[in-house]
Amino acid sequence: MRFWGLKNCDSCKKAQKALVAAGYDLNVTDVRADGVAPEDLARFHGVFGEALVNKRSTTWRGLSEDERAGDPLLLLATYPTLMKRPVVEKGDQLTLGWDKKTSALWLDTAS
Repeated sequence: MRFWGLKNCDSCKKAQKALVAAGYDLNVTDVRADGVAPEDLARFHGVFGEALVNKRSTTWRGLSEDERAGDPLLLLATYPTLMKRPVVEKGDQLTLGWDKKTSALWLDTAS
């Protein structure tokens, strides 16, 4: 299972802990320290669209209107912490964020 997040993000820590407890072997990518491959960003954006950009983040609030209006993939490549997280992938299943629905999906299908 692949996991993209931030090591200091509370949602990511909660998700990692739950997934490991459910028996998943995680291949973790820290979006700040490791970056996100351009092909992964493009794939995520293709699946999640605008939802991939966390518009409630401190980073977003610090951007100019021109930056906000720019290409979202370039914005995410420049500011990887703008990506909503975690992104979790196993096989053809890909999810964004960690809410009740997402956690139930992964934890109820753990194997």
